[in-house]
Amino acid sequence: MWTYDKKLQYPVRIKNPNPKLASVIISQLGGPDGEMGASMRYLHQRYSCPYDKVKGILTDVGTEELAHLEMVAAIIHQLTKNLTLEQIDGTPFAAYFVDHTTGAYPVAASGVPFDMKYVGVKGDLLTDLNEDLAAEQKARTTYDNILRLSDDPDVNDAIKFLRAREIVHYQRFGDALRIAQDQLDSKNFYAINPSFDKGMKR
Repeated sequence: MWTYDKKLQYPVRIKNPNPKLASVIISQLGGPDGEMGASMRYLHQRYSCPYDKVKGILTDVGTEELAHLEMVAAIIHQLTKNLTLEQIDGTPFAAYFVDHTTGAYPVAASGVPFDMKYVGVKGDLLTDLNEDLAAEQKARTTYDNILRLSDDPDVNDAIKFLRAREIVHYQRFGDALRIAQDQLDSKNFYAINPSFDKGMKR
């Protein structure tokens, strides 16, 4: 299914350590609207998708989200490697450090660890695609918030790339929704699998 190119999708070259900033960006590793949840969401939704073109979009975006997960982990690593205890002490990163040292652990900025409850998979294509459209906007907003808090040009360069890709993903899911709607029976708009409707009152 994959050909893995052993390099980041976009280069991450951060010169200045910053544990405080790392404690914010960590949310895109394992937060409710982060890259871990996005990749799991789309790669699991694809199995119940009845249309090949839409399944292809879910696969494409889901695998790219894995690349984004790798980028966010690289940002966290570069912001926290070789920190001294003096640099960590008194920052929001200190609580994270107690549990994980400087390992890349999927957690939200609030400190809540990643949970599969963030992953919306309903098995109804219209429901799933609307979930995906909302997820991409929420991820874009999170990147906007990170950019509001960051004054590091090296960090911002990588974050702006990730933000731009969320917008592209939103557009691709818009295309997927149009494809799905074109396939539906207009008299039974929400029924992806009409056999499920036997016995339901009309």
